[in-house]
Amino acid sequence: MNLSPSTVRTLWAVGLASLFVRGWIAQTLPITGDEAFFYWWGVFLDWGYYDHPPMVGWLIAVMRYLWGDGLLSIRLPVVLLPLVLGGLMGWALYPWGRERAAIAVLLFWCTPLNWLNTLITTDTPLIFWSVLSAACLLRAEQRSQLDRAAWGLYGLSGVALGCAFLSKYFAVVLGLTYAVYFLACRRERWHAFAALVLLSLPMAAINIGWNISHGWPNIMFNLFNRNSAEVAEVRKPLLYAGMLIYLVTPAVVWPLVRMTSLKGLRAGWRAPKAAWANSWTALPPARQLLALLVLVPGVFFAVLSIKKVIGLHWVLSFYPWVFAWLACALPFEKLRTCKLGLMVFTALHLMVLGGVAVSSLQDWKFLERYPTLVRSYQTQDVLDGMLRQAELERSSKGSSFNVKASPQPLVWMSDGYSPASVYGYTLGQYVPVFGQGRFHARQDDLLVDFSAFAGQDVLVMLSAAPDLKDFTPYFERVTPLAIEVSGATFHAVLGQGFNTAAYHREVLGHVYQKYYQIPQWLPMTGCPFCERYCGAMRCR
Repeated sequence: MNLSPSTVRTLWAVGLASLFVRGWIAQTLPITGDEAFFYWWGVFLDWGYYDHPPMVGWLIAVMRYLWGDGLLSIRLPVVLLPLVLGGLMGWALYPWGRERAAIAVLLFWCTPLNWLNTLITTDTPLIFWSVLSAACLLRAEQRSQLDRAAWGLYGLSGVALGCAFLSKYFAVVLGLTYAVYFLACRRERWHAFAALVLLSLPMAAINIGWNISHGWPNIMFNLFNRNSAEVAEVRKPLLYAGMLIYLVTPAVVWPLVRMTSLKGLRAGWRAPKAAWANSWTALPPARQLLALLVLVPGVFFAVLSIKKVIGLHWVLSFYPWVFAWLACALPFEKLRTCKLGLMVFTALHLMVLGGVAVSSLQDWKFLERYPTLVRSYQTQDVLDGMLRQAELERSSKGSSFNVKASPQPLVWMSDGYSPASVYGYTLGQYVPVFGQGRFHARQDDLLVDFSAFAGQDVLVMLSAAPDLKDFTPYFERVTPLAIEVSGATFHAVLGQGFNTAAYHREVLGHVYQKYYQIPQWLPMTGCPFCERYCGAMRCR
């Protein structure tokens, strides 16, 4: 079936309009803490990083090389991502009909997420590589013969799966989906699955090799440190269900609920198992794969939600296939209803965006997080004001720490990775985290040698008024500072004469008792943090 002119016009209109909105947001929204954190991955290129595999750092490095450090440069992959994903979806579904493929793309493009999201994160390359891998596998499974083209598609799917693994470990769920599919539906092509897996292994080997030589930080973070306090709660599965309804959107969920009458549900439940099996086996293999791309991740995260709060971004690499499945399963009149509902739902979001755009920063003073907004939009003003206060204190008369005409530059630090990353992006220099920090974003453990700051003056930017006893053991003199910017108060501590021995003993010692209890069964050839602060490859 050829594309109808109205579908073509709508595709162009939605694609270009959403591209314009994303581009505008990308240039006007200040950098977030997570984005600034990943920006430094692109500055300090490596084969891996503390929290996750390295792909987003490599991506940002490429964007910096091509177009510099500006926000639009860093965020350009996210701005273009929905268009690319739509192209991959349309290509994967094309053999089943151009109109249905186009409607799947249109439904996906009409979701609010694809108009509003411009944040560069580890999920950005994960989504691209995962959708590319699944699209290649769908096209391979639509071929009746294992010819050269089919083998090429299986190979490309495997390479993309490996690249997804180098983006984020959620790629394992995609691999699980493939395993379920080939085991349950396509055992006669097991050798194609073996080739796919084999071609994904070099990327996995990169990540494993880096972890072996760096004390397994990815494993310690993702399996141990971040999960130690998780408990089962009823609210967590409910939050997961609510999040899915929002992502798929009520505009799609409601027509589906109305289509599925209670009588129909009862009839389906009472149907013999043979009838269920026959309806499933009647589907072509590629259709079964498409259904499993939605079902397996959905069930996996549902089970995980018993103990973990499932973040919205966790499911995004599988999210496009929901709309592909809908486009293939529903009649055209129902798809038109879903399309119109999606447009209305997204229009409501755009109205809210317009209201936010015409407001001023001071209009949001009622928010508890107003200081964070000021810090984001007026970062340079905050830094300049605090620097003036610190320099006045350093040069004050009567101080035993009088400085000469050209004092040694201050060392900037902050009390959390998010503000530290934002301040560092604005200053153009890496800003370490002072103190123990939390279980995530511990890139300082790999990058920063605090002994290099011995005896120096440190300006620690804070998120709240300081308790000086948290700082006095580590400096010869401590002075609290405070400034006001746009009605928000910002705090800092000027510490003069940094005591690295005390910091090493009290802070870093606690860090590796808490975060570096690496299991003996994990093989290691190195651990930068352990070697730097306890003189051994493995902390005990």
